[in-house]
Amino acid sequence: MNVDEFYGQMSNSYGKNHFEVDKPFQMILRHFTGAVPDLVSLGSFAGKELYELADYVDKTARPRLVNWSINGERVDGVWLDPSERIALEKLFKDFGVNKPPYRGGTWFDHYAAIYLISDPGIACILTVTNQTAYALYKYGDEEQNRLVGGMIGEEEQVKYGATWFTELQGGSDLGANLVEAHQEEGVWRIVGDTKYFASDAGLADYAIVTARPKGAPAGAKGLGLFLVPRYDTRGRRNFDVRRLKDKSATASVPTGEVEFHGSEAKPVGDLQSGIYYTMENLMVSRLANSFGALGVARKAFLEAYYYTQKRRAFGRLLVEQPLVQRDLLDMEVYVEGSLALALKAVDQFENSWKETPPYTNAYHYARLLTHITKNTTAEMSAYTTKMAMELLGGLGFLNEYPIERLHREALITPIWEGPSNIQALDMLEVISKKGAHLMLLEDMKSLEAGLIEGREVAALAVKKIEDALALLSSSEDAAAQFYAKDVLNTLGHGVATIMLLEVGRGLGSHRFVSVAQLYARHFLEGKPYPAESLEIARKLFAIDEPAQDT
Repeated sequence: MNVDEFYGQMSNSYGKNHFEVDKPFQMILRHFTGAVPDLVSLGSFAGKELYELADYVDKTARPRLVNWSINGERVDGVWLDPSERIALEKLFKDFGVNKPPYRGGTWFDHYAAIYLISDPGIACILTVTNQTAYALYKYGDEEQNRLVGGMIGEEEQVKYGATWFTELQGGSDLGANLVEAHQEEGVWRIVGDTKYFASDAGLADYAIVTARPKGAPAGAKGLGLFLVPRYDTRGRRNFDVRRLKDKSATASVPTGEVEFHGSEAKPVGDLQSGIYYTMENLMVSRLANSFGALGVARKAFLEAYYYTQKRRAFGRLLVEQPLVQRDLLDMEVYVEGSLALALKAVDQFENSWKETPPYTNAYHYARLLTHITKNTTAEMSAYTTKMAMELLGGLGFLNEYPIERLHREALITPIWEGPSNIQALDMLEVISKKGAHLMLLEDMKSLEAGLIEGREVAALAVKKIEDALALLSSSEDAAAQFYAKDVLNTLGHGVATIMLLEVGRGLGSHRFVSVAQLYARHFLEGKPYPAESLEIARKLFAIDEPAQDT
């Protein structure tokens, strides 16, 4: 038995092209872009070498911190298994995952690749590097801008980036950050313990770091954004990596604790605008989190779907059992609705990402959609991977098979880049201070007016959105916060419903209208599916065949 055959015994979706089998993804992407990007090669890599590598790193070859060289020098570097390094270089250079937005492509190209990769650890390395490139491309000086090429795979040696914002005492409350910056003989220096969840610690060549310049006001608006290189101008190690975290999942990305003891740094852009640059940067990663969550959920669905086609119980295949079909229907509808929502958020970000402070309404709308999308996709991923685990029964709980890891991977997505409570609070801020909900309502009503088929479902979704927003506007501040997460969930399900209908209209496909009707019924209204859903379900599951109208 060769290696491919052996791993194929562990996974029913291994060896399949994860782009080619995913017809709903191709169709929804085509609606937004007008053409399906050429992702066949990446789909093959994601469904075979990368899929196996993710399991291998998780079980056998997690990154390790190396503090000392053989010559007794402090190095604080991270050892990665050679197979992970090779895979990363391939993703950077051969597949150019980080390149599109900066070299004539689009954010759709980038996030579609993150979806296919769908290992949150690998995707995190790509994402924090991309966030670093984003800040330098958009706000860096000429010297900083030249560093972008190494972070998007244009140079012989890949340069890794990092975004170190979180501190122990503050967590998501960036205004509580204590790391400081000061000038010493014309050189900016960073001082402080500790950036506490520092992804790419020990791997990063460059990090963008939030720090408060001496004399700056307290709170988030007093933060500046600084570029901190791995080595200072004299070639010395520029910061300390205290340790790497032991994590439940996301093993392939080293996450550590970083200390600064007079580290050399350079401001990125205007120091007074650091918090705005940081919030922009978080939009990039929150969208990446969304597509990582979607990709993990899709892989879990594939594992469950193919398993139910082979496993027999009570005299027939699992996939023929009505209760199993109901579970698969929940998963597929939830994935497709979340995907339509996420691509809508990317569409708005694509249209506004080059804006600088002060921003227009289009940017604030993109930010609102990002909060909604991050929350919805994370909840979907945790649910879908749990259900996939249940469909495999006891096998789903064994760590020798992929489902167990996929569920662990999914559980980080509600936490990374701010948990649901933070998304709800940020949603409140962009609504109350920027009026972003007004553009959301205008957009959704405009889409509703353009529909012929499914318009009554769209009207229901718009009404749910209006009622949810009215709950906020009629409440005192404390009550608004109390209800904010409920509102966030309703907005996600409402926009997902309307976007599925819009995809159906744009593609001339009744299939997505049917999915929208099911999504609205189950997730927006909380009602049982109609009786005819069983027949619809059988057609929806043919995901690796040309998608059927239902």
